[in-house]
Amino acid sequence: MKGDRTRYLSGILVIGMALFSASACGEENSADLPTDVPSTETEATDVPVSALSRVRAPEASNVTDLLALERPIVIVHAGGDFDYPHSTMYAYTESALGGADVLEMDVMLSADGVLMIQHDNTVDRLTNDSGLVSAFTAAELQAMDNAYWFVGGAWSDKVQPPDAYVFRGVRTGERPAPDGYTGDDFAIPTFEQVARAFPDHVLDVEIKIPATEAGEPQLDRAFAAAAELARLIKELDRVDSVIVVSFNDSVLAEFRSLIADVATSPGQTSLVNWYLAGTPVDPRDVVFQAPPVYEGIEVLTVETFQRAHDDGYEVWVWMDDASQETTEFYSEIIARGADGLLIARPTAVP
Repeated sequence: MKGDRTRYLSGILVIGMALFSASACGEENSADLPTDVPSTETEATDVPVSALSRVRAPEASNVTDLLALERPIVIVHAGGDFDYPHSTMYAYTESALGGADVLEMDVMLSADGVLMIQHDNTVDRLTNDSGLVSAFTAAELQAMDNAYWFVGGAWSDKVQPPDAYVFRGVRTGERPAPDGYTGDDFAIPTFEQVARAFPDHVLDVEIKIPATEAGEPQLDRAFAAAAELARLIKELDRVDSVIVVSFNDSVLAEFRSLIADVATSPGQTSLVNWYLAGTPVDPRDVVFQAPPVYEGIEVLTVETFQRAHDDGYEVWVWMDDASQETTEFYSEIIARGADGLLIARPTAVP
Protein backbone atom coordinates (compact mmCIF):
# COMPACT_ATOMS: atom_id res chain seq x y z
CA MET A 1 0.00 0.00 0.00
CA LYS A 2 1.41 3.37 -0.99
CA GLY A 3 -0.79 6.23 0.26
CA ASP A 4 -0.55 9.35 -1.84
CA ARG A 5 -2.34 11.79 0.44
CA THR A 6 0.27 12.45 3.11
CA ARG A 7 3.72 11.19 4.05
CA TYR A 8 2.32 10.16 7.41
CA LEU A 9 -0.38 7.94 5.96
CA SER A 10 2.11 6.53 3.47
CA GLY A 11 4.51 5.54 6.19
CA ILE A 12 1.81 3.94 8.31
CA LEU A 13 0.28 1.90 5.49
CA VAL A 14 3.65 0.73 4.19
CA ILE A 15 4.46 -0.47 7.68
CA GLY A 16 1.16 -2.30 7.75
CA MET A 17 1.92 -4.05 4.51
CA ALA A 18 5.46 -4.78 5.56
CA LEU A 19 4.44 -6.59 8.69
CA PHE A 20 3.62 -10.13 7.73
CA SER A 21 3.88 -9.62 3.97
CA ALA A 22 3.07 -13.03 2.59
CA SER A 23 5.55 -12.89 -0.21
CA ALA A 24 8.33 -11.48 1.92
CA CYS A 25 8.77 -14.49 4.10
CA GLY A 26 12.29 -14.25 2.84
CA GLU A 27 12.51 -13.08 -0.77
CA GLU A 28 16.26 -12.83 -1.26
CA ASN A 29 18.43 -10.82 -3.59
CA SER A 30 21.05 -13.25 -4.83
CA ALA A 31 23.24 -10.72 -6.63
CA ASP A 32 26.85 -10.65 -5.48
CA LEU A 33 26.21 -13.27 -2.84
CA PRO A 34 28.87 -15.55 -1.42
CA THR A 35 28.82 -19.00 -2.92
CA ASP A 36 30.48 -20.81 -0.06
CA VAL A 37 28.63 -23.74 1.43
CA PRO A 38 29.20 -25.16 4.90
CA SER A 39 31.22 -28.35 4.75
CA THR A 40 29.25 -31.58 4.67
CA GLU A 41 32.17 -33.60 5.98
CA THR A 42 31.78 -35.38 9.31
CA GLU A 43 34.13 -37.45 11.38
CA ALA A 44 34.43 -40.94 9.98
CA THR A 45 33.01 -43.78 12.05
CA ASP A 46 32.80 -47.51 11.53
CA VAL A 47 28.99 -47.43 11.65
CA PRO A 48 27.11 -44.56 9.98
CA VAL A 49 25.14 -42.56 12.52
CA SER A 50 21.98 -40.73 11.51
CA ALA A 51 22.50 -37.00 11.87
CA LEU A 52 18.94 -36.65 13.15
CA SER A 53 19.71 -38.99 16.05
CA ARG A 54 22.31 -36.50 17.27
CA VAL A 55 19.79 -33.65 17.61
CA ARG A 56 19.20 -32.67 21.23
CA ALA A 57 16.26 -30.80 22.72
CA PRO A 58 16.68 -27.02 22.68
CA GLU A 59 16.51 -24.87 25.78
CA ALA A 60 12.74 -24.40 25.39
CA SER A 61 10.35 -26.96 23.91
CA ASN A 62 7.07 -25.07 24.16
CA VAL A 63 5.94 -21.55 23.32
CA THR A 64 5.54 -20.42 26.93
CA ASP A 65 9.07 -21.41 27.91
CA LEU A 66 10.43 -20.05 24.63
CA LEU A 67 9.01 -16.57 25.21
CA ALA A 68 10.37 -16.61 28.75
CA LEU A 69 13.98 -16.99 27.60
CA GLU A 70 15.98 -13.92 28.51
CA ARG A 71 17.97 -13.82 25.28
CA PRO A 72 17.31 -13.39 21.55
CA ILE A 73 15.66 -16.43 19.98
CA VAL A 74 17.10 -17.98 16.81
CA ILE A 75 14.42 -18.94 14.28
CA VAL A 76 15.76 -20.57 11.11
CA HIS A 77 13.90 -19.54 7.96
CA ALA A 78 13.12 -22.69 5.96
CA GLY A 79 15.89 -24.40 7.91
CA GLY A 80 18.46 -21.68 7.21
CA ASP A 81 18.21 -21.36 3.45
CA PHE A 82 21.40 -19.41 2.78
CA ASP A 83 23.46 -22.07 4.55
CA TYR A 84 21.47 -25.20 3.59
CA PRO A 85 18.97 -26.21 0.89
CA HIS A 86 15.63 -24.50 1.50
CA SER A 87 12.94 -26.51 3.30
CA THR A 88 14.75 -29.85 3.44
CA MET A 89 15.20 -32.28 6.29
CA TYR A 90 18.93 -31.77 5.80
CA ALA A 91 18.55 -28.04 6.47
CA TYR A 92 16.34 -28.46 9.53
CA THR A 93 18.65 -31.11 10.97
CA GLU A 94 21.83 -29.11 10.42
CA SER A 95 20.27 -26.02 11.97
CA ALA A 96 18.96 -27.99 14.93
CA LEU A 97 22.41 -29.47 15.47
CA GLY A 98 23.77 -25.93 15.34
CA GLY A 99 21.54 -24.79 18.19
CA ALA A 100 18.47 -23.25 16.53
CA ASP A 101 15.58 -22.58 18.90
CA VAL A 102 12.72 -22.55 16.38
CA LEU A 103 12.20 -24.13 12.96
CA GLU A 104 10.28 -21.91 10.52
CA MET A 105 8.32 -23.31 7.59
CA ASP A 106 5.59 -22.52 5.08
CA VAL A 107 2.80 -24.97 4.30
CA MET A 108 0.39 -25.67 1.46
CA LEU A 109 -1.52 -28.69 0.20
CA SER A 110 -0.50 -31.11 -2.53
CA ALA A 111 -3.00 -32.21 -5.17
CA ASP A 112 -4.02 -35.13 -2.95
CA GLY A 113 -4.41 -33.07 0.21
CA VAL A 114 -1.10 -33.69 1.99
CA LEU A 115 0.30 -30.72 3.92
CA MET A 116 3.71 -30.02 2.38
CA ILE A 117 6.55 -27.77 3.53
CA GLN A 118 6.61 -25.38 0.58
CA HIS A 119 7.15 -21.64 0.19
CA ASP A 120 6.51 -20.86 -3.47
CA ASN A 121 3.32 -21.39 -5.44
CA THR A 122 5.35 -23.44 -7.94
CA VAL A 123 8.23 -25.89 -7.66
CA ASP A 124 10.29 -24.01 -10.26
CA ARG A 125 12.70 -22.09 -8.05
CA LEU A 126 14.14 -24.98 -6.05
CA THR A 127 13.58 -28.27 -7.85
CA ASN A 128 14.39 -30.08 -11.08
CA ASP A 129 10.74 -29.79 -12.16
CA SER A 130 8.22 -27.05 -12.86
CA GLY A 131 4.55 -26.33 -12.29
CA LEU A 132 2.06 -25.44 -9.58
CA VAL A 133 2.44 -27.27 -6.29
CA SER A 134 -1.29 -27.95 -6.38
CA ALA A 135 -0.86 -29.93 -9.62
CA PHE A 136 1.34 -32.62 -8.02
CA THR A 137 0.58 -35.38 -5.55
CA ALA A 138 2.68 -35.67 -2.43
CA ALA A 139 4.54 -38.63 -3.92
CA GLU A 140 5.33 -36.66 -7.07
CA LEU A 141 6.53 -33.68 -5.04
CA GLN A 142 8.73 -35.85 -2.84
CA ALA A 143 10.38 -37.43 -5.86
CA MET A 144 11.76 -34.02 -6.87
CA ASP A 145 15.27 -32.80 -6.06
CA ASN A 146 14.61 -29.93 -3.64
CA ALA A 147 18.29 -28.93 -3.55
CA TYR A 148 18.71 -28.79 -7.32
CA TRP A 149 19.35 -25.03 -7.58
CA PHE A 150 20.88 -24.38 -4.16
CA VAL A 151 24.16 -22.52 -3.80
CA GLY A 152 25.56 -21.05 -0.61
CA GLY A 153 24.14 -17.59 0.01
CA ALA A 154 20.90 -17.99 -1.96
CA TRP A 155 17.82 -20.15 -2.02
CA SER A 156 18.25 -20.56 -5.73
CA ASP A 157 20.75 -19.29 -8.27
CA LYS A 158 20.36 -20.62 -11.79
CA VAL A 159 23.38 -18.94 -13.40
CA GLN A 160 26.22 -20.71 -11.63
CA PRO A 161 28.48 -23.35 -13.25
CA PRO A 162 27.31 -26.94 -12.70
CA ASP A 163 29.89 -27.73 -10.03
CA ALA A 164 28.48 -24.93 -7.82
CA TYR A 165 25.37 -27.01 -7.08
CA VAL A 166 27.00 -29.21 -4.48
CA PHE A 167 23.82 -31.04 -3.41
CA ARG A 168 22.33 -31.51 -6.88
CA GLY A 169 21.62 -35.18 -7.49
CA VAL A 170 21.74 -36.32 -3.86
CA ARG A 171 17.96 -36.72 -3.89
CA THR A 172 18.04 -38.83 -7.05
CA GLY A 173 21.06 -40.94 -6.11
CA GLU A 174 23.38 -39.41 -8.69
CA ARG A 175 25.58 -38.08 -5.89
CA PRO A 176 26.30 -39.60 -2.47
CA ALA A 177 24.57 -38.06 0.50
CA PRO A 178 26.62 -36.42 3.27
CA ASP A 179 27.43 -38.69 6.21
CA GLY A 180 24.39 -39.22 8.39
CA TYR A 181 21.91 -38.40 5.63
CA THR A 182 20.10 -40.07 2.74
CA GLY A 183 18.60 -38.83 -0.50
CA ASP A 184 15.24 -38.48 1.24
CA ASP A 185 16.68 -35.64 3.31
CA PHE A 186 16.85 -33.52 0.14
CA ALA A 187 13.21 -34.00 -0.86
CA ILE A 188 10.25 -31.70 -0.18
CA PRO A 189 9.12 -32.85 3.28
CA THR A 190 5.61 -33.00 4.65
CA PHE A 191 4.63 -31.05 7.74
CA GLU A 192 4.04 -34.30 9.58
CA GLN A 193 7.55 -35.54 8.79
CA VAL A 194 9.17 -32.41 10.21
CA ALA A 195 6.88 -32.25 13.23
CA ARG A 196 7.62 -35.89 14.11
CA ALA A 197 11.35 -35.58 13.46
CA PHE A 198 11.75 -32.56 15.77
CA PRO A 199 9.32 -33.15 18.65
CA ASP A 200 11.19 -30.83 21.01
CA HIS A 201 11.54 -27.81 18.72
CA VAL A 202 8.93 -25.07 18.54
CA LEU A 203 7.66 -24.70 14.96
CA ASP A 204 6.83 -21.34 13.36
CA VAL A 205 4.34 -22.17 10.60
CA GLU A 206 3.00 -19.85 7.90
CA ILE A 207 -0.10 -20.93 6.00
CA LYS A 208 0.55 -19.86 2.43
CA ILE A 209 -2.13 -18.59 0.04
CA PRO A 210 -1.74 -20.58 -3.20
CA ALA A 211 -2.76 -19.14 -6.55
CA THR A 212 -3.82 -20.30 -9.98
CA GLU A 213 -1.56 -20.02 -13.02
CA ALA A 214 -3.29 -16.69 -13.69
CA GLY A 215 -2.32 -15.50 -10.22
CA GLU A 216 -5.78 -15.68 -8.65
CA PRO A 217 -5.61 -16.45 -4.91
CA GLN A 218 -7.11 -19.80 -3.93
CA LEU A 219 -8.47 -19.08 -0.47
CA ASP A 220 -10.40 -22.34 -0.48
CA ARG A 221 -7.12 -24.25 -0.64
CA ALA A 222 -5.65 -22.06 2.11
CA PHE A 223 -8.69 -22.78 4.31
CA ALA A 224 -8.26 -26.49 3.61
CA ALA A 225 -4.58 -26.24 4.54
CA ALA A 226 -5.55 -24.47 7.78
CA ALA A 227 -7.93 -27.32 8.59
CA GLU A 228 -5.30 -29.96 7.88
CA LEU A 229 -2.73 -28.09 9.95
CA ALA A 230 -5.15 -27.89 12.88
CA ARG A 231 -5.87 -31.62 12.58
CA LEU A 232 -2.20 -32.57 12.54
CA ILE A 233 -1.31 -30.28 15.44
CA LYS A 234 -3.93 -32.05 17.55
CA GLU A 235 -2.96 -35.52 16.35
CA LEU A 236 0.74 -34.93 16.96
CA ASP A 237 0.18 -33.26 20.35
CA ARG A 238 1.87 -30.05 19.24
CA VAL A 239 -0.71 -27.57 20.58
CA ASP A 240 1.76 -25.87 22.92
CA SER A 241 4.78 -25.97 20.61
CA VAL A 242 3.58 -24.31 17.40
CA ILE A 243 3.10 -20.66 16.40
CA VAL A 244 0.90 -20.14 13.33
CA VAL A 245 0.76 -17.11 11.04
CA SER A 246 -0.78 -16.18 7.71
CA PHE A 247 -0.79 -12.97 5.71
CA ASN A 248 -4.56 -13.35 5.33
CA ASP A 249 -6.63 -12.65 8.45
CA SER A 250 -9.54 -14.79 7.25
CA VAL A 251 -7.26 -17.81 6.95
CA LEU A 252 -6.04 -17.24 10.50
CA ALA A 253 -9.64 -16.87 11.68
CA GLU A 254 -10.49 -20.19 10.05
CA PHE A 255 -7.52 -21.85 11.73
CA ARG A 256 -8.41 -20.40 15.14
CA SER A 257 -12.01 -21.59 14.80
CA LEU A 258 -10.74 -25.16 14.49
CA ILE A 259 -8.22 -25.21 17.33
CA ALA A 260 -8.46 -22.90 20.30
CA ASP A 261 -5.19 -22.94 22.17
CA VAL A 262 -2.43 -22.57 19.57
CA ALA A 263 -0.30 -19.40 19.67
CA THR A 264 -0.49 -17.18 16.60
CA SER A 265 0.95 -14.02 15.07
CA PRO A 266 -1.47 -11.40 13.72
CA GLY A 267 -2.36 -11.06 10.06
CA GLN A 268 -1.97 -7.87 8.05
CA THR A 269 -5.34 -6.23 8.77
CA SER A 270 -5.11 -6.90 12.49
CA LEU A 271 -1.62 -5.46 12.64
CA VAL A 272 -2.58 -2.33 10.68
CA ASN A 273 -5.48 -1.74 13.07
CA TRP A 274 -3.17 -2.18 16.05
CA TYR A 275 -0.71 0.32 14.61
CA LEU A 276 -3.27 2.93 13.50
CA ALA A 277 -5.69 2.82 16.40
CA GLY A 278 -4.22 0.63 19.09
CA THR A 279 -6.90 -1.97 18.42
CA PRO A 280 -6.07 -5.11 20.40
CA VAL A 281 -5.10 -8.13 18.32
CA ASP A 282 -6.42 -11.63 18.95
CA PRO A 283 -5.60 -12.87 22.47
CA ARG A 284 -3.72 -15.80 20.94
CA ASP A 285 -1.32 -13.46 19.12
CA VAL A 286 1.89 -13.53 21.15
CA VAL A 287 4.56 -12.53 18.64
CA PHE A 288 4.80 -9.88 15.93
CA GLN A 289 6.92 -11.00 12.97
CA ALA A 290 8.18 -8.21 10.71
CA PRO A 291 11.08 -7.09 8.46
CA PRO A 292 13.50 -4.30 9.35
CA VAL A 293 13.08 -2.43 6.06
CA TYR A 294 10.33 -2.41 3.45
CA GLU A 295 10.56 -0.52 0.13
CA GLY A 296 13.40 1.54 1.51
CA ILE A 297 11.54 2.60 4.65
CA GLU A 298 12.82 1.53 8.05
CA VAL A 299 9.83 0.00 9.82
CA LEU A 300 11.46 -1.48 12.91
CA THR A 301 12.82 1.41 14.90
CA VAL A 302 13.67 1.42 18.58
CA GLU A 303 10.32 3.15 19.13
CA THR A 304 8.41 0.41 17.28
CA PHE A 305 10.03 -2.29 19.39
CA GLN A 306 9.25 -0.37 22.58
CA ARG A 307 5.60 0.10 21.69
CA ALA A 308 5.16 -3.59 20.95
CA HIS A 309 6.89 -4.52 24.19
CA ASP A 310 4.76 -2.06 26.16
CA ASP A 311 1.67 -3.78 24.76
CA GLY A 312 3.01 -7.17 25.78
CA TYR A 313 4.20 -8.56 22.45
CA GLU A 314 7.54 -9.96 21.41
CA VAL A 315 8.97 -9.00 18.01
CA TRP A 316 10.70 -11.49 15.74
CA VAL A 317 12.53 -9.92 12.82
CA TRP A 318 12.75 -11.63 9.44
CA MET A 319 15.36 -10.38 7.04
CA ASP A 320 14.06 -9.04 3.72
CA ASP A 321 17.34 -8.55 1.88
CA ALA A 322 20.45 -10.66 1.45
CA SER A 323 22.62 -7.80 2.70
CA GLN A 324 21.00 -8.17 6.13
CA GLU A 325 22.07 -11.78 6.54
CA THR A 326 25.29 -10.95 8.38
CA THR A 327 26.55 -11.21 11.93
CA GLU A 328 26.88 -7.44 12.08
CA PHE A 329 23.29 -6.75 11.04
CA TYR A 330 21.92 -9.43 13.33
CA SER A 331 23.75 -7.73 16.21
CA GLU A 332 22.34 -4.34 15.19
CA ILE A 333 18.76 -5.65 15.17
CA ILE A 334 19.24 -7.21 18.59
CA ALA A 335 20.53 -3.89 19.89
CA ARG A 336 17.37 -2.16 18.62
CA GLY A 337 15.24 -4.49 20.72
CA ALA A 338 14.50 -7.64 18.70
CA ASP A 339 13.36 -10.64 20.71
CA GLY A 340 14.04 -13.10 17.91
CA LEU A 341 15.94 -13.34 14.63
CA LEU A 342 14.20 -15.16 11.77
CA ILE A 343 17.22 -15.75 9.59
CA ALA A 344 18.59 -17.56 6.57
CA ARG A 345 22.15 -17.81 7.84
CA PRO A 346 22.24 -19.55 11.25
CA THR A 347 26.01 -20.01 10.96
CA ALA A 348 26.31 -16.20 11.25
CA VAL A 349 24.44 -15.84 14.55
CA PRO A 350 26.40 -13.49 16.84
